[in-house]
Amino acid sequence: MAAPNLKNPTTITGITSSVGIGTTVITGILTNTTGSNKVFKINSIFAANTNGSTAVDISISIIRNGTDTYLAKTVSVPADATQVISTKETYFYLEENVGIRAQASAANGIDVTISYEEIS
Repeated sequence: MAAPNLKNPTTITGITSSVGIGTTVITGILTNTTGSNKVFKINSIFAANTNGSTAVDISISIIRNGTDTYLAKTVSVPADATQVISTKETYFYLEENVGIRAQASAANGIDVTISYEEIS
């Protein structure tokens, strides 16, 4: 795994991706694959409850070597509301072979949006 030099990167691409959590099973939502020669700077993560009448719990974790470390665990997001999980002030890096996963207490109840920079 060759992480790029953050002092003199070749390319920095801003990306925003959104995914609906369609199951109650923990699900990968962003992965920096092995051999990508990239690092992802995670600027923000938002969880929006798309259910108009019920709160939904959300858990967000970083998976490394098969082990989840939680950024947020069983956080209740009220109906039609958004929970900020991480902001630019609390950015972090996602190295190669590391991912972000999400789990919701109700299928199709949460959309997760991640804004990040892909650095190579």
